[in-house]
Amino acid sequence: MSSFAQAYLAETADIAAAIDAAAVEDVATGLAAVRERGGRLFMLGVGGSAAHASHAVNDFRKLCGFEAYAPTDNVSELTARVNDDGWESAYAAWLRGSRLEERDAVLAFSVGGGSIEKNLSPRSSLTR
Repeated sequence: MSSFAQAYLAETADIAAAIDAAAVEDVATGLAAVRERGGRLFMLGVGGSAAHASHAVNDFRKLCGFEAYAPTDNVSELTARVNDDGWESAYAAWLRGSRLEERDAVLAFSVGGGSIEKNLSPRSSLTR
């Protein structure tokens, strides 16, 4: 019988092995192109993914030289938008207010992906 740690590491190795290296290279190449053309990077997420987005903004700014932002880093603006207009349009309105341009990029983080049955991020389940 394997320990929790052994099972966890085996599962992690299986997940890492399943990652498409070419897709990762494509994302890195695309991000490099955004930076080269002076584009900004906008990171979106809710719940735990909002924390990942916020952390990624810091790493992309500090380590990669990007101009990067996340709407969840300005809680006052985000909650005002949600209060007035609802979640459905809050991020789109924030991107419009940020004057999103063709040279920019948007990354959306999603950990759970949503589940209508469990009422977990049900809107994201509907958009798949």
